[in-house]
Amino acid sequence: MKRREFLAAGITGAAGLSSLSVAADKSGKKREYFELRRYHLLNRANTRVLGDFLREVGIPAMNRIGIEAVGVFNVMYGPNKPTLYVLLVHKSLESVVMTSERLMADSKYRNSDFVNSTLAEPAYARMESSLMVAFKDMPKLEVPEKKSRIFELRIYESHGIKAAKKKIEMFNEGGEIAIFKKTGLQPVFFGETLIGPQMPNLTYMLVFDDMAMRDKRWPIFGSSPEWKKLRVNPAYKDTVSNITDIILRPTRYSQI
Repeated sequence: MKRREFLAAGITGAAGLSSLSVAADKSGKKREYFELRRYHLLNRANTRVLGDFLREVGIPAMNRIGIEAVGVFNVMYGPNKPTLYVLLVHKSLESVVMTSERLMADSKYRNSDFVNSTLAEPAYARMESSLMVAFKDMPKLEVPEKKSRIFELRIYESHGIKAAKKKIEMFNEGGEIAIFKKTGLQPVFFGETLIGPQMPNLTYMLVFDDMAMRDKRWPIFGSSPEWKKLRVNPAYKDTVSNITDIILRPTRYSQI
């Protein structure tokens, strides 16, 4: 590619990024972006090293560049190779794009042992991430009270794009989010996955005091008249093809 063509492509890409930011805000409510990272760890030593880094260096550095809430979670029930889940809340796509560069400009972050881990002693096996945009009817993550708590992370896959959009509509216009709240299910966020595995999908997170509360609240939701009516609405038939359900426990230093 010639230099002039390369520069033109860059300008077009930047314009596309800007237009996506605007499109996300057309509802009149600025919608946040959620980056969910999954660190696949080699051993318990990795878990300790990553945890120490996030607590002492990583999270403070992220807070300094404008990422106000960082959640860090261990798996209680679900896929459980040694894995640590990290949730970042971005105010804009610009924050998503610039996070890595801004963090590397932070001397404490850049010079940490974790960032400078060697081939002989890697800090983790691999990290994968998903990028989501918040639903219009819940445009911002709601940080729960800092007390003993567990989180339920649910991923709804769909067989096609239209079905995925209809399931999101079911939560928004259909009123499923409102039914959640009415029946005592406390959402933390709802996100449509823009980039990541298992697409198309949506992902949401709920918070409970403990498993006993979770097991009590779901049947209340399932037996509510509003949900029974909504679930048989033909407009929302066959929108979900697979559900992944993971129970997470926050670390002591998690900000969510």
